[in-house]
Amino acid sequence: MDTRVLKYFLTVVREENITKAAEILHITQPTLSRQLSKLEEDMGARLFTRNKKGIALTDEGILFRRRAAEIVELADKAEREIYQSGSLINGEISIGCGELLAMRMLTKVIASFKEMYSAVNFEIYTGNADNIKYRLDNGLTDLGLLLEPVEIEKYDFIRLNVKENWAVLMRSDDPLAAKDGVSLEDIADKPLIISKRQSVRNEIESWFRGITDELNIPVFSNLSTNSAIMVEQGLGYSVLIEGSLPYLDTSKLVLKPIFPQRYTTSVLAWKKHQPFSRAVTKFLEYLQCNLGIDNNEI
Repeated sequence: MDTRVLKYFLTVVREENITKAAEILHITQPTLSRQLSKLEEDMGARLFTRNKKGIALTDEGILFRRRAAEIVELADKAEREIYQSGSLINGEISIGCGELLAMRMLTKVIASFKEMYSAVNFEIYTGNADNIKYRLDNGLTDLGLLLEPVEIEKYDFIRLNVKENWAVLMRSDDPLAAKDGVSLEDIADKPLIISKRQSVRNEIESWFRGITDELNIPVFSNLSTNSAIMVEQGLGYSVLIEGSLPYLDTSKLVLKPIFPQRYTTSVLAWKKHQPFSRAVTKFLEYLQCNLGIDNNEI
């Protein structure tokens, strides 16, 4: 499939207007319309509906937009990886990361690697482990920093020597905020905001067996920054990783550790038997030589 036509399609989707998209693409409107009609013919489906305001995507068009964006992103990534000059190590390394304390360690390694290979750039994509695994499996991301529990049978990985402690985020005026730590009994009957990621949800729910029959979970949220906003607005208490909120306004919110301590670990993973660019290969070598040094200094 011609990535040029996919870029045409994505531009039209973004602008919601064929005439405006044609101007941005520096082609005529009839030429762009013909390309879109040919694309629909090749796909055997209507991708757009036209109306007075412009265009809108059909259900098939919505699905195709996601796949087209992935194909274009992958093609652009491949082009950047192949374009290297002589012995210079350059290009881009894409890393998917959760909001974790281990990111401090990884950032130190990236910074020291950049001192050696200044022509290498990094792309950091933030998401939960399921999002990042999807990108790893589809070649959109080179490495992923994943919070366990996670299935890693099809990946090579380094388990990081960092404890990711679980904690409860609450408003600073909450009665529990005066305590040094929070027990599971303290929050068993409270509205909780947790990740919808099934493995994490199962683990959290297992903590409360024998304490309560059913948790009150009014909201699921996969990113701690969004959870913090909802806690501030009084929607509940967020159960999250302590290191995911390094810059907390303690005048509004406080983070209390769970007692007895609950913690997990994280892994830095990459797909097995995957051909990588020279920059990624060099970075993997560097990681395996340097990760684990001064872990306690993060």
